[in-house]
Amino acid sequence: MKLFVGLGNPGSKYAGNRHNIGFMALEQIASDHGFAPWRAKFQGKLSEGRLGREKIMLLKPETFMNLSGQSVSEAMRFFKLEPSDITVFHDELDLAPGKCRVKTGGGHAGHNGLRSLHQHIGPEYQRVRLGIGHPGHKDRVSGYVLQDFAKADAEWLDDVLRGIGDGAPHLADGDAARFMNAVALRVIPARPVGVAKPKPQEEAPVEVEDTRSALQKLKDKFA
Repeated sequence: MKLFVGLGNPGSKYAGNRHNIGFMALEQIASDHGFAPWRAKFQGKLSEGRLGREKIMLLKPETFMNLSGQSVSEAMRFFKLEPSDITVFHDELDLAPGKCRVKTGGGHAGHNGLRSLHQHIGPEYQRVRLGIGHPGHKDRVSGYVLQDFAKADAEWLDDVLRGIGDGAPHLADGDAARFMNAVALRVIPARPVGVAKPKPQEEAPVEVEDTRSALQKLKDKFA
């Protein structure tokens, strides 16, 4: 069994925020792969299903971002899981919009949700870092992540989420590279196979005017 965690803030007020892309990712997986309806559990919303051979629990903590670790640690204890069984989907300021990277361990880089997870379960869990871009100055970060995605973001955001749904079975199987490739194929579709160059047209035969006399033609016929 593995636990996929999406980070975000609960309630309709925050649903479209950049900070909530982790929730969006889990909702896409649940929808694409026929997971059970969400139910209240572990101070959050829980859904269960299968991705390939793996049983997967999806958890959206409803403790608000800076207390996410409470919900995750409670679920870990109940299911007797280790940090290596946990994959966390979260927004990443240091990646351009549409970029997706997978890593294990490392610092929290000031992300309040990750900071809380570090405090409760340590840093050695897997993360799916979902790029949202940076507002340009650290003083603008709080307002930026708590704003809804702009209309201009709709296309790449939809592509990323669909790619996450496509690649989720690979992630569950431990193949992070194939997961990231599935996302990339949605964001940057493969170029269509080039159409073969048409064969050059055959030149029409050139007609040569016959200037022979009638007598010469007769001679040539019986020569």
